[in-house]
Amino acid sequence: MNSKNTTLLALLSAFLMWLAWPPIPFTAPLLLVGMVPLLIAITQISNNSKEKKGKQVFLTAGLTFLIWNTACIYWVYNAVSAYNNPFVAFLISLIPYGLGALLMTFAFWLYYRLSRYSSKWIAYTGLISFWIAMEYLHQTWDLAFPWMTLGNGFATSHQLVQWYEYTGVYGGSLWILLTNILAFEAYQAWKTQKAYLKFRPVMVWAAVILIPIAASLIRYSTYEEKKVPVNVVTVQPNIDPYQKLGGISAQEQMQTLTQLSDAIGQVNTEYFIWPETAIPNYSDEDRIRSNPDFIQLQDFISKYKNGTLITGIESIKVYNDKQTISSKLDPNSGRYFDNFNAAMQVENSANVQFYHKSKLVPGVEKMPFPKTLAFLTPVFAQLGGTAGGWGWQDHPGVFYAQSGIGVAPVICYESLWGDWVGESVKEGAQFIAIITNDGWWGNTSGKDQHLLYAKLRAIETRRWVVRSANTGISGFIDQKGNIIKQSKWWTRTALKADINLNSDLTFYVENGDLIAKLFSLIAILLALIIPYRKWVKKTV
Repeated sequence: MNSKNTTLLALLSAFLMWLAWPPIPFTAPLLLVGMVPLLIAITQISNNSKEKKGKQVFLTAGLTFLIWNTACIYWVYNAVSAYNNPFVAFLISLIPYGLGALLMTFAFWLYYRLSRYSSKWIAYTGLISFWIAMEYLHQTWDLAFPWMTLGNGFATSHQLVQWYEYTGVYGGSLWILLTNILAFEAYQAWKTQKAYLKFRPVMVWAAVILIPIAASLIRYSTYEEKKVPVNVVTVQPNIDPYQKLGGISAQEQMQTLTQLSDAIGQVNTEYFIWPETAIPNYSDEDRIRSNPDFIQLQDFISKYKNGTLITGIESIKVYNDKQTISSKLDPNSGRYFDNFNAAMQVENSANVQFYHKSKLVPGVEKMPFPKTLAFLTPVFAQLGGTAGGWGWQDHPGVFYAQSGIGVAPVICYESLWGDWVGESVKEGAQFIAIITNDGWWGNTSGKDQHLLYAKLRAIETRRWVVRSANTGISGFIDQKGNIIKQSKWWTRTALKADINLNSDLTFYVENGDLIAKLFSLIAILLALIIPYRKWVKKTV
């Protein structure tokens, strides 16, 4: 074994994982073997006689995951380069590029450490547990960026993972890790075993792949939606995000949105979905009914007797004192306020509902660990990054119309959280409305990945997804994850479809990320073996 060989194996794993990742079509099954070269490299390092093997394992795995993450989400820099300060853009880019790769690397390093003090299969259980625990951490802490959760990789082959309605994407992560381990064991047996003993591990590996695929394809072909149709229009105004907040007036944007909506709206249209920050003026939520933009919205929706509008809006809420951790002081009035990236529902009534985006992009929309890092607020402000950031709410929301229909409002980045969307569905949402602005990323794979991940939310919840993107890809996704209609990139358009409502709850919606929580607990218990066995070894 030499370092050149292990480096090549690490690079091979990175290439296979990249090739399997969305939006490249038809290649997702490569995820089921993509880590095998890396497992071979780590075994070679473990079996050599050199010192500092742990460091070699860390560097080898780190090479794989840094290259894989960067190759898949290279577009992140585009999203943060809107800031004038390139230093801030670079720092924020490190969160998805480096931090995600670091957590993945740490999982493999813990696996190597555990393998020194336990049996092979306990170590494999550790690898699965450590990895899923790191994914769950990267979904739940203030530096959250769950874009590269392994189970997301099957977004291009949703026909193969219809069982996500039971497990969510963490079931996919478990499946991918297990199949890679079994493929590695089959490779080892093929090299060392004789006669029929070579085939037994291969047959086990094949069964673990084929049984879930067969079950999924059967579910895909037999699943039928209940016929509860609702006519929905989704609008893509295609306003350049770099001109949106200053280059084009709010009045022009509103005119574009209403004209596109009216062009295909019908007498029986029940929902119009407009994108994130479609209303760019900061509107006081407590005085919204007297706001000129709101009055114009009600004039528009009045043409549709049963119509309801869900739109993105930048809003503010004013307080007499500091009421939330994100509240900021207005030096002119001496009062505190929050500004929100929000969704608003408008009807042919006095009823107005707001939902505040809650899963905020670290560093861009929210300072990570705001209590701990509060002293850095002036530094971030001067560098051009987030100071107080946007406000947020602590629980998912559901918009209810006069007709009784419930909708899950999901704003941009939030569509990555299956359990968060599932909570809205559990509270009564009958379809999902994703409003977003993907134009910051440019014409890159980022916009395609974001669209494809929405297919997984449809499967997990068995709900239609209606997607409205300011610039990006808008469209309709049915309850099996099929994209029924979609817009083209950088095109001003509106689409309409009759979607089916659903009130049934899937196992995943009712139970959330059980797999992630279970394996996180197992990860903690197995990680404790390492210092304990090390201590025992020293004392014997």
